[in-house]
Amino acid sequence: MYKLVIVDDEVLVREAIKRQMNWAELGYDCVGACEDGIEALAFMAREHADVVLTDIGMPFMDGLELARELSERHPAAKVVILTGYDDFDYAQRAVKLQAVDYILKPVTPDELGGILLKLRAQMDEERSKARDYEELKRQLAENMPLLKERFLERMMTARMPEKEKREGWQYFGTAWKGDALIELAMDVDEFNWARPVTVSDQQLIRFAVFNVAQEIVGGRDGTAVFRDRENRVLALLSGDDPEELEERALSTAEAIHRAVTAILPAKVSIGVGCPCGMLGDVQAAHRTALSALEYRFVIGSGTIIRLSDLERRKRPGMPPVIAWESELITRLKTGTVDEMEDWVDGLFADIREQLLPIPVCRMYLQRIVLTLMHAFYELDQSATQLTETADGPVQELEALGSLDETHLWMRRLCRKAVTAIRGMRENQSVSQVAKAVEYVKRQFHDPELSLISTCKHIAMSPSYFSALFKQHTGKTFIEFVTHERMERAKELLGLTAMKSYEIAYEVGYSDPHYFSGAFKKHAGDTPTDYRLKLAAKKA
Repeated sequence: MYKLVIVDDEVLVREAIKRQMNWAELGYDCVGACEDGIEALAFMAREHADVVLTDIGMPFMDGLELARELSERHPAAKVVILTGYDDFDYAQRAVKLQAVDYILKPVTPDELGGILLKLRAQMDEERSKARDYEELKRQLAENMPLLKERFLERMMTARMPEKEKREGWQYFGTAWKGDALIELAMDVDEFNWARPVTVSDQQLIRFAVFNVAQEIVGGRDGTAVFRDRENRVLALLSGDDPEELEERALSTAEAIHRAVTAILPAKVSIGVGCPCGMLGDVQAAHRTALSALEYRFVIGSGTIIRLSDLERRKRPGMPPVIAWESELITRLKTGTVDEMEDWVDGLFADIREQLLPIPVCRMYLQRIVLTLMHAFYELDQSATQLTETADGPVQELEALGSLDETHLWMRRLCRKAVTAIRGMRENQSVSQVAKAVEYVKRQFHDPELSLISTCKHIAMSPSYFSALFKQHTGKTFIEFVTHERMERAKELLGLTAMKSYEIAYEVGYSDPHYFSGAFKKHAGDTPTDYRLKLAAKKA
């Protein structure tokens, strides 16, 4: 309910307006009546009314001057001019002072009520927008840490215009110290709890690693700590001297590693990348940090790995085993059978080119097999389904006697793996689409049914779902929903005496005119013509 004050120097007018209007029905509370502008300003300072209904011609301070003062002191208040002056100049001045309406006396209660109802609707809309805006601001504030993480992650993983970088730094309050940047990439290798570790336990420990990094790094100038979508913890340090920055990054990594090892039941590896220019290819800092972190699979878990150290002592002729593993995972997840077989052929061509002895070949091939098994276990699948005997893949590999035999076995193993993963994902896709179709058939009468609500129901992203739905049904989501609604409308037109607008509401349309147009586009006739044709056929 909005508060309203009447301002008029004629007491009879004031009392008549107060008495004749049904304020509660109009949505107002008439909180007072004043006889001039000065009294009204004092009243507004106390009551802060939402609407001021004022005359123009008053002693001491007229209505236009009052409107001018209100626009400065109480800009949110709505001013309605109620006057006997039928003068264009007055009306023009009132509009300039942002008066919402200009009413000529005499005015009937119905006329004034209509104006106040219109004004109430306007204020309702303004309040609703204000609430929505405040809610958006609240949500933005709540999500600011996550938004900052996503900005920093995108800055470090994808090319970003310099202007966008600077604007993002300013918006998120990130101040760098110097033109050089280096990254530490941290990840949990092992969870050292005696009891089985749950997903909740893992997330708790990963969050604790993030907190430790925040305490050690986050309090320093020119730094930032965030997590990426792979649950790795990334720390950025800045400075002017690249050599000094690299040494500082190493000492920071050691401090984090000591703290994590001392308080958490987990092994954590930290990769220290190479310094790069702040306004240049900052992605290089991220790539080198991840490259350093990847060496944990060679060097061991729970270690600090500085890429520059590895590059200085790099031995020639080392097989690119990390690249092999990465490529294998990519082929398993996205490749075809032919692409996987081509990759296996290339892998063995590299091994042969290295002229590695059989024991060394077995060591690297075991890593490839373990990577494949790990990818299957991540998908809650057992790799034993891929084997040709009762033994697991590692045991089968040990039993092979030559590189050629191993090459053919690896081809068969990887071919089965790709086929199994593609089949599993296809089955999952069919199930999700079927679930969505069932949901639409149950909810098509709901006007709020949408792509977003359906995706929430089946827990799938809209973009991926749209492509999947079209692939399996041959229709877009909108086309499918429209088809279901129109077929139901046809049934109702043929089997009931419901009116067109009633059918529109029944099948999920809040606008009968829109429904009629959509029906004609679908069936070739308006609902009325369609019903007449059905009746004619029955006759």
